Amino acid sequence: MVRALLLCGVSSVASEHDQSRPGESPRPRDAPGIRTASWGPWLVVGCYVLGAFALTWRLWADPAGRMVAGNPGDINLFAWFMRYTATALSHGHLPALTTTGLNAPQGINLMWNTSELLPAAILAPVTLLAGPQASLTIMLTAGFAASAASLFFVLRRWEASLSAAAIGGAVYGFSPALLISGVGHFQLQFAVLPPLMISAVLRLATGRGNAVRTGLWLGLLVAAQVFIGEELLVDAAVAAVVMVVVLAVSHPRAAAAAVRERVLAIAAGLGSAVAVTLVICGYPLWVQFRGPLSEHGSPWAVLSFHSYLYAFWTPSSSLLFHTASSAAAAAAYPEPLPEYLAYLGWPLLAAAAVAAVCFWRDPKVRLAAVTLVLLEWFSLGAVGGKIHGISYPAGVLPWHYLQHLPVLSDVLPDRFAILADGVAGVLLAFALDRARRVAPGTERGRLTGILATLVAVLVVLPLVPRPYAASAVGSAPAGWQAAFARLRLASGDHVLVVPDERYGLRWQAETGEPVSMVGGGDFIEPGPGGQATSYIYNRLGTAAYLARLWQGSPAGRAPSQAEVRKDLAYWKLAAIVTATGRDSRLARYLTSEFGPPTVQVGDVLAWRLPQPQP
Repeated sequence: MVRALLLCGVSSVASEHDQSRPGESPRPRDAPGIRTASWGPWLVVGCYVLGAFALTWRLWADPAGRMVAGNPGDINLFAWFMRYTATALSHGHLPALTTTGLNAPQGINLMWNTSELLPAAILAPVTLLAGPQASLTIMLTAGFAASAASLFFVLRRWEASLSAAAIGGAVYGFSPALLISGVGHFQLQFAVLPPLMISAVLRLATGRGNAVRTGLWLGLLVAAQVFIGEELLVDAAVAAVVMVVVLAVSHPRAAAAAVRERVLAIAAGLGSAVAVTLVICGYPLWVQFRGPLSEHGSPWAVLSFHSYLYAFWTPSSSLLFHTASSAAAAAAYPEPLPEYLAYLGWPLLAAAAVAAVCFWRDPKVRLAAVTLVLLEWFSLGAVGGKIHGISYPAGVLPWHYLQHLPVLSDVLPDRFAILADGVAGVLLAFALDRARRVAPGTERGRLTGILATLVAVLVVLPLVPRPYAASAVGSAPAGWQAAFARLRLASGDHVLVVPDERYGLRWQAETGEPVSMVGGGDFIEPGPGGQATSYIYNRLGTAAYLARLWQGSPAGRAPSQAEVRKDLAYWKLAAIVTATGRDSRLARYLTSEFGPPTVQVGDVLAWRLPQPQP
């Protein structure tokens, strides 16, 4: 896994130093013609792939039937998105951007949800052949390896050595932030494109390469990220702006001269990027912000989603090296598990600080160090806190002043930790190469290089993750599809599945039945006045009561006849379908309300409801 990767980096250090001639400073990039230059990068990528499989091996024991334990609600919703896109493509058309497949009769806007349209389209054949969970397993595994490889190749392009780039890529691709995001937040865990986008922006800013060609490439990357996850796109844009500003402030005269000399080239590059993005994403973005079911704001309490200082050095049980007390502290985190993103560990934090001080004159180290500090500072959000018992006000946090800006007001600050982990990998890689250039071409220099690499390996060992725990996917009950076949529903008929939220959503994702379902999960929908909100906050009383009956928990007060009629009239229901015993409380209640089941196949009971006449 990651340790194997790092050891691969150590083994390549000696060869890198042996290849330099006496009295010559070792080159950061491996020289052409060196044997390792051709196969070395592919060996590193192969190690990343092995590491990704080592993390997810419990899922690969049954990729279609097992999922990461800990967040079934979000994972089931992603499975539904995978099924939706695959079904649309199988019928020869692109998926509609608004649909009543969930949340009938209102429907949902896929551009406001984490619908993963691009990965779902690429993996559509897998979804159709093996089911949506198999596609999610592939996406999760690829997310680790490809994210690491993405930063690795970016570092190589910016002249990091092979082993330094390998370590930097591993720090990002297998970082605690991506590991935790993999527990149901696939749109964040698949963080392949941000390093490429930021690199393209820096190439434009520094005048490397053809500006128009770089702009076209940037536009394609931005468009692709729109259909993977817009939140990570915004975070990457903030990180890119931070880096450009840091560059300009570090070299104000050079920056001013560069702008004067390259203003037209930079404008052409940015214009090309915007043009490509609008051509590909113009209509989808219109649907998102001006089309049916458009929304505004965030459905979440944004101020609550910030990093806590102790999380930076307190490892969770998802990491190999942790203690019972640290795991308990992480488990008591005020936000859900997928938000525990800040951890880097004392060794890496200390190494980053030492590297920044010792190699401050190196522009790459300085840029990475300042960016790392700012991104982690942003992740603290806009809420004051305590450090060692001493309170600090919100006014010392930069996000306190940025949170009211357009777009940024909806950003969850704690998720800047994802990109901060990548910048930590960049800082470590460039600092490692800089340390190797101490006393070049001498025995002392070679020993210093080997020692620096060993230190780099040691400081990232606390980041080594444990393989994911797995749980079984809730497969559809036996007879599910047979019951729908006997109901003879039209494709647009609305069906209430009981329970509608977690299990019903998964059953629909696995089978495609029903085509149009009431409710469904923790998706985002427009609330009063178009404010974005979550379905779990707007669930109608009848659906909530029936779900409690199905679970066997205290159901509370039954909805009145008037409430039931009102909810049924709003839903325009054609049928109610559930999986429960004939003598269960739920079955008895539904029978008392709607008579004997219209269809019974095993434990699947269905009531066909008369349609109201115009």
